[in-house]
Formats: sequence, C-alpha cells, structure tokens
Amino acid sequence: MNPSSSHRKNLWMSAIQIRAFMAVAQHRSFSAAARALGLSQPTLTAQVQQLERRHAVQLFLRRGHGVELTDVGQRLLPLARQLGALEVEAYNLLHDNGQLNAGHLKLGAVGPFHVIEMVDAYRKRYPRIELSIRLGNSTSVFRDLQDYTIDLGVLARFHEPPGFTAIPYARHAIVLSVQAGHPFAERREIRIEELENMPLLQRESGSSTRRAIEAALRQAGVKPKVAMEIGSREALREASIRGMGIGTVSEAEFIPDERLRLVRIEGDPAFTETCLYCLDERRGSPLLMSFIDVAKGLRA
Repeated sequence: MNPSSSHRKNLWMSAIQIRAFMAVAQHRSFSAAARALGLSQPTLTAQVQQLERRHAVQLFLRRGHGVELTDVGQRLLPLARQLGALEVEAYNLLHDNGQLNAGHLKLGAVGPFHVIEMVDAYRKRYPRIELSIRLGNSTSVFRDLQDYTIDLGVLARFHEPPGFTAIPYARHAIVLSVQAGHPFAERREIRIEELENMPLLQRESGSSTRRAIEAALRQAGVKPKVAMEIGSREALREASIRGMGIGTVSEAEFIPDERLRLVRIEGDPAFTETCLYCLDERRGSPLLMSFIDVAKGLRA
C-alpha cells in the first residue's frame, strides 16, 4: 500500500471512530450507542479505544453502567459534531446530484408555534429528510447552534450575536390578555397610556415579549405596576384568567378562552419578530438552505 492510500485509510478510520465517540457521548452508554449505530458493543468499544490510544487521551470516565465525558471529551464534542455536519453536507452535495434524498436536519426553538408549521411544510417537500426539534430558551438555542448540536434556530429577534445570520420569518404584535370581567375586556383596543399604574404580569428577564413591551412603555413614558414575574406562557395565562393582573403575549400565541379577552394596544407599539438563525459559516449549506427556502415561501 502506497503512503497516500495509507493516509486515506487512517482518515477513514478516524471518521468511523469520531462517529462512535459522538454516539457514546449522546447516549452516555456504550451499549446504547452500539444499538443506535447497529454495531456490536465490542466493536464500538474498540473504535473508541483506538481513538483514545492513537492520541493518548481519555475521552470517557466509566461510572457504573454509564459514562461521563472527560474534560478533553467535552472539548472534542462540538468539533466532532462540526465534522459530522460537514460530512452530511458533503454527502448531500454529491449524492443524487444534490437532490436531498437523505439527511438529518436538527432544529432548535423557544416554542412550538412557528417551527411546527415550518416542519410541516418542509416534510411535504422533502419527505426523505429526517427532522428533529429541540426546545429551549434563547440562550440554549444559540449555544446549541454554536456547538453544532442543532443546525437552525427559530426564535424571537432581539439582538444580533456575532457569527450568526438571521432570516426574518414573521412579525406579531404584543397584545393584552385580560380576565373576561376586567374593565378593558369589552374594548377592542386601549391607548398605551391607560396602562399607567395598572397591574401587569411580566415574563421572566430576557423574554423577548418582556423586552418589547418594556421598550414601548418606556418610549411612551408609562409606568405600570408589576403584579408578578412569571416564567412561562402557560402560568401567565392562568394568572390572567384568575384576574391576578394584565398579561402580555404575542398575538400569535394567544389561545382563545371564554374566560379571557384579547385587547390590542393602539398602533401596535410593541411587537416580536421571529427569525431563523444559523451560523454564518453554514449559510451556504444546501440542507440548511432547503429549509430556509421553504420558510421563506411560507412567509411570502
């Protein structure tokens, strides 16, 4: 075997070992990882051990029936995910002239509303692409994008972190959610000045809805009373139903209920904008672009 053939074999073996490493890191178990890859446990264990021996490192700590990543393993994981993503993109580019007949697209989102409608449209156009959704807050979605845990993020736009591309998808006014017996309940809309000294239910710090309504109130010089800070849409809705205060919610996320009324703020001064986010370096990926194009079609 000539040197170039030997070098190619070593690279191929490394790719196999990297996939084995990622599977064990994901499942936290050699046996579960072997099942996921369709390998015997001794074969998968040997692949990871070869990777460790080749580079004189320890990637996992054995803990009873499970494993934990070492410090080196934790630092290797995002790089391994990046290699895996690039391998899939190369395959999709070459296979079937780039017709996207195979692949796995991983999505992150802060809520189900927009991402589900995107996925529904995408599956109808690309039925052979596997899709998965991971829900979290904005911080975790950006971290997962950076670590290659997900490919695209769907979340509200309130800042532009460096290294990311944002593709606008939808814009929704923030509306009031009030108990059916509230003085505002019989009105279609109110002036923002009428919220002065009114008990307002706030989302948690960092919420895009909270940022937007606070900015609009500040611009209008209005100071409501903060009745309570609530960390979820569901809990805020229940508090509104019980008359504990006035809730604020994106119009797209308001769930009709006979005990609640939707009241607009005149002129819609507060709004949220939902965007698709991806790493700048992955903007040209055919797989990612296929999803972005479908989302743009929905927006249009």
